[in-house]
Formats: sequence, structure tokens, C-alpha cells
Amino acid sequence: MLALPVYRTDWFVVTSGANLGDSLSDEDGLNLTDVYRLHPDAKRQRLAISGDGQAELFEVGKNSEVGREGAVLHLDCCATFMCFDGSTIEVLIIVEIEDGMIDATYMMPLATIRKNTDYMLVAIDRNRAVTQFASLGCVSFVRGTHIALADGRQIPIEDLRPGDRVLTRAHGPQPIRWVGQQTVRATGAFAPIRIAKGVLNNHGPLTLAPTHRLFVYQRHDRLGTGRAEVMIRAGQLVNDVTVTKSEGGFVDYFQLLFDQHEIIYAEGIAAESLFAAPHVQSSLPKDLQLRLRSEANGVDAASALELPNVELDQSGIAEEARRASRS
Repeated sequence: MLALPVYRTDWFVVTSGANLGDSLSDEDGLNLTDVYRLHPDAKRQRLAISGDGQAELFEVGKNSEVGREGAVLHLDCCATFMCFDGSTIEVLIIVEIEDGMIDATYMMPLATIRKNTDYMLVAIDRNRAVTQFASLGCVSFVRGTHIALADGRQIPIEDLRPGDRVLTRAHGPQPIRWVGQQTVRATGAFAPIRIAKGVLNNHGPLTLAPTHRLFVYQRHDRLGTGRAEVMIRAGQLVNDVTVTKSEGGFVDYFQLLFDQHEIIYAEGIAAESLFAAPHVQSSLPKDLQLRLRSEANGVDAASALELPNVELDQSGIAEEARRASRS
């Protein structure tokens, strides 16, 4: 299950251009050079999605704030807008389908979008939408993150290569099959999360993508999940003190792929490796895509419960997780 922060597109309306007065639509209804503005009352809402095995087709998941549970969602396109100060922003457009017709449309900005600001539509790209969406689902560490190898060495992730044997929680030493790298603007959904040294009993600061999940084994159920093994997304830990969101500039993200979905150790914290779900597979090298389709890609974390957003006040999750892993 993946939760996306989206706006309903009726909050984003053309103020100048061919579609004057119309809200943002799917690709077929867009016109380049139209100028849009986000309504001052616009609010982001949580769109929960679940995959059906296709790279561009999903369903509205449980407990979504928008959409009808079970309704089909289609990743329509990536629209690029330019502000009049010359800056640009990319927006993923997602449509909800009922009886073969578009029932609702949502937009997910990939950086901060300002209210009461004009944005001109300058590009529309369907293929880029798939690539950018795949990035959202990727678990990623930043440059400099130390990964525990099978022989006990702590190696910066950028120095790892396919074939290096990494220590995993469930399957011992496992060889890396692929190391991915991408550089993106550190804004919005791509802004990394920094966990200060010691917050989760980690040896050093750990910085990773907000969707990246950490593994916590509770000796006592301090998180109130009813399960000993819990997966917590880095973004859920933000308290603006010891766990912070790092906005601005660019960030180098690295991904590690194994034969199976593994729990590995980064700065001493148990964290997941890249899980090659269908929408992630579409961004991998072709030879790896073929291999993954022909082999079972097990999930080491299958027995762990993902912590819902409603379990605790977010400001206290990091401290509760630290205590849970030690008490």
C-alpha cells in the first residue's frame, strides 16, 4: 500500500489561455501555454493506492481520504509547469475510472507548489510519469550511508558494487544484484528524511527517502500494533527536532536490489532493500526485468506490520520506536 499526497484538480484552474476557467484535466484536455493557479483554500489529501500488477494501473486502497475504495486509478501523465520566476515544477496526473469513463482527477506535485502563483504548462510527458512514479516507490539511501557487509565492514553505499555480500536479517550474507542511482531535487515528495545519531539507536545519522521503511522489533508493544515486528516509513518519524525533512538543492539517492526483498543494516538501523514491485520493475534495466519476472521475489518483511499513519501522534513515533526496540 502506498499513500500519495494529492490535490483534487478542481483546485488548480486555468486563469489565462485556451481552457480559461477549466480545471486541470487528463492529457487529452491539456493545452500548452495555459496558465494555472492553485486556489488559496486548496488542501492536500491522502490517496491510498494498491497495485494490480501493471505499471500504470492501480486501485484506490483502504482508508483513502479521496476516491472510492477499489476504483481503478490510471497514471495519466507528467505535466511540467513554469513559474514566472523561471523555476519549474513537475506534477503527476492520476485519473480515477468508473465504467470506462473518468470519474475524478488528482494531481501530485513533485515539489512545493505555491498558492496564488501563476504556473504555465510547458510540457506533457506520459513516459516520464511512469519513471517518476517508480521513484516514489523506491527505497533509497543517500550518498555516504554506511551499509553493513557480511564480513562486518561498514561501506558507504556509493562504493558498493553488484556481487558485494551484504548482511541481511533473515538470510545471512546475500550478494547485491543491482545498485541504482538517481539525482533529484530535494523538494516535496523527494525531500530526504534525516534521522539524527542515536534516535533509533543508530551509530550515525541516517538520511533516506521518506517512503523508505525501517524495521523495528518490539520486545514490548509500545507502538500498539499487536505485533512484534513493525515497518515504519521514514516520513512517519518526522518530529522536526531529531528527525527532520531536508528541503532544498539536489540529493543523490541509491537503491540496492537483492534476489529477494531483504532487511539490511544502514548505520546500524534495520531497513528494507528495494522491493521490485511491478511499477518499480519498469524503471530497471531490461535484463533485470526479465530475471525478476522469471523468479519469485520473496518479501522478508511479509510478517511485519506496516505502521498506519493513525497509530500515534507523529511527534512521538520516533521516541516510541526507540524505546520499543530496547525495552
